[in-house]
Amino acid sequence: MDPLTIINQLAPDFELLDLQGRLHRLSERSGAITILNFWSADCPWSERTDRLMAGWLEAWGGSIALWRIAANANEPPGVLVRAALERSLDLVLHDPYQEVADLYAAQTTPHVFVIDAQGILRYQGAVDDVTFRQRTPTRYYLQEAVEALLAGELPDPAEAPPYGCTVVRGFFHPQETG
Repeated sequence: MDPLTIINQLAPDFELLDLQGRLHRLSERSGAITILNFWSADCPWSERTDRLMAGWLEAWGGSIALWRIAANANEPPGVLVRAALERSLDLVLHDPYQEVADLYAAQTTPHVFVIDAQGILRYQGAVDDVTFRQRTPTRYYLQEAVEALLAGELPDPAEAPPYGCTVVRGFFHPQETG
């Protein structure tokens, strides 16, 4: 699915297990703003985003849900668990066959999607405008999108090209290797 076709439409529903084996279903989140963050244990851009989001989540006072989705075919569960513990992450969902990544057309880690309290996708793309050549952000797209929704407004922009490590897709079940 092309993410351009789902902005301002109902976000596609899905269910995934977290790293402790508990099932989470997106449709059960109605009534609250939810951020989907396609996440990686190994990508430095993803780790940088974890640090940024920690401060924002604290500032938002617990009113925003953050669902990190580990979708890389080359990251086995043990690697995910270790990274989540090292970074003190409370929730990481596992998408071992990239089904949700494909549903949302996630391209990178990070690649974020912001869903409003009614379940409508309102923003997708980059966390900020940092790239390999521009190391210092001048805009924080994710923060702007969430704060617009909290103020009862629509995000502007609603999309920004994602930037980070490529989501690793594969046709095999990840094996525990490390």
